[in-house]
Amino acid sequence: MKYIYYVVTLLFVSPVFMTVTAQTPDEICSWLPEVEGWQKPVSKEVFDPDNLFDRINGAAPLFIENGFREMTACDYTKGEDYMTIQVYRHATPEDAFGMYSSERSPDLTFYEIGGEAHADNGSMFFFAGSLYVKIRSSISNDETGKAMREIAGVLARKTASDADYPAMIKAFPKENKIPHTESYTTSNYIGHEFLNKVYACQYKQDDLTYQLFAIDAGSGEAAKEILHKYFTFTKQPLEFEEGLLLIKDRYNGDIPCLWNGRYLIGIYQENGNAIPETETKLRSWAVK
Repeated sequence: MKYIYYVVTLLFVSPVFMTVTAQTPDEICSWLPEVEGWQKPVSKEVFDPDNLFDRINGAAPLFIENGFREMTACDYTKGEDYMTIQVYRHATPEDAFGMYSSERSPDLTFYEIGGEAHADNGSMFFFAGSLYVKIRSSISNDETGKAMREIAGVLARKTASDADYPAMIKAFPKENKIPHTESYTTSNYIGHEFLNKVYACQYKQDDLTYQLFAIDAGSGEAAKEILHKYFTFTKQPLEFEEGLLLIKDRYNGDIPCLWNGRYLIGIYQENGNAIPETETKLRSWAVK
């Protein structure tokens, strides 16, 4: 099996600043375009963490976990048909991306709208800045699909015209990456409460599928504390240093991990399968 190739640039992510405009419910509704054949929304509903459950029921906890702040809902109408717009405002662009990625469907068609969009002729989902937007229609046809893309394009441009994946995600290596599998998990990555704010992407080489993940802990001490909790859980010796580490997770298999300053980078294979030559390549990431 050929070497798993990654790049050390993952360890040197510079902040990327997006142009994000204000996002009050009134402003969001004012951005909605006129769409031929459809009546623009004439009213709106606004939900916050206290009453979001009233609108989306059991899905509310996941939104709140992803930094949800406010949701604005309104409808375009055409006779008895409708297109419902739900605009979720999150605390950060990473939170909005994380929510989008958690609901992303590989069965839909992807578009370059906002940071990323996926849709069919009856639904549209995208993220831009700190907004995650869902559009659903009571009818599904080419005309409706075009209308939803038009609405999404306008909202995305008004929200953050330069929207993109988070900088950490963009730094992930491209070789063997499975498209549209990028994600951001705010808490409990692979079931551990101490693994939070985790950027990840799926890869496939030969017949083996696995995840590359990264955590920016903010400081070397914070990264060490995460590892201390992990090694306490796995009952491994707590005397460890920066560099290549092997976490022997009884639930998730052996996880090779590189600790480099504020960053933790690892490889997770859901069946616990070993990935040949991982050690060699992980060591090559270390800052010289």
